[in-house]
Amino acid sequence: MSPTWVLMVILVYESKFDCSFDSCSGVAGIVLPEKEEKVIAIKKGDAIALPFGVVTWWYSKDDTELVVLFLGDTKTAHKPGSFTDMYLTGSNGIFTGFSTKFVSRAWNTAKGIVKLDVAFQMPEPKQGDRDGMVLNCEEAPLDVDIKGVGQVGLGADLVRLNGSVMCSHGFSCDSALQVTYIVRGSGRVQVVGVDGKRGLETHIKAGCLFIVPRFFVVSKIGDPDGMEWFSIITTPNPMFTHMAGRTSTWKALSPQVLQAAFNVSPDVEKQFSSKRTAEEIFFPPPN
Repeated sequence: MSPTWVLMVILVYESKFDCSFDSCSGVAGIVLPEKEEKVIAIKKGDAIALPFGVVTWWYSKDDTELVVLFLGDTKTAHKPGSFTDMYLTGSNGIFTGFSTKFVSRAWNTAKGIVKLDVAFQMPEPKQGDRDGMVLNCEEAPLDVDIKGVGQVGLGADLVRLNGSVMCSHGFSCDSALQVTYIVRGSGRVQVVGVDGKRGLETHIKAGCLFIVPRFFVVSKIGDPDGMEWFSIITTPNPMFTHMAGRTSTWKALSPQVLQAAFNVSPDVEKQFSSKRTAEEIFFPPPN
């Protein structure tokens, strides 16, 4: 949204995450069902979990643009694949369909996004309203409980890779779909399907977004400057299985099974099992 524009009042019909990852700032108003309005200052790196039925408005304050990425599951949407957002005001607002007998006041807005007079005063954000509502991806520690995830029926994770570090091959063992947005840095990603064929191999950088389908395995390697990503997972309590590292599936299998599966000698199996005994899923670059 351009400076001093406001995205008008919207009723959200799918659970979603709203993420601000551009160099921008603004204000959001959020009304949870049967709760009072929260007015939140938005800055780069903020992520907000919005449950079903929440009412929101967004305002690009001062002379900055506000760029917001919406991530969510639309399989139950009015039109699958598109968010079902009901505008409460504007020419496409829900009240335009009612007769004047049912609406006592006209709604004089041209679009869902409206330019405000420079002298118009929107509600000021309150620092206390951010508490429990907003996670800033650039400031959060690596081990963090992302607030509101359970309420929206989705899972989320925030991962930072140091320079040239690899994230192990992993997949969702509860058949969840992953949507991953690269927040900072760059690197490489490979995604392989259940048939053993590579579905994606590409270089990714800040601003890129990709999807890991159900039952697919994904692995990433950061460039020398590292890489950071934010993922939405289509289950509230995701479980992942990794194929390398101390906690991998291979480490749990008996030596005889590994020897038979790879058709190798006990010596080769011992050498294989002795690798990656310290690292869990993140591997430093080779010497």
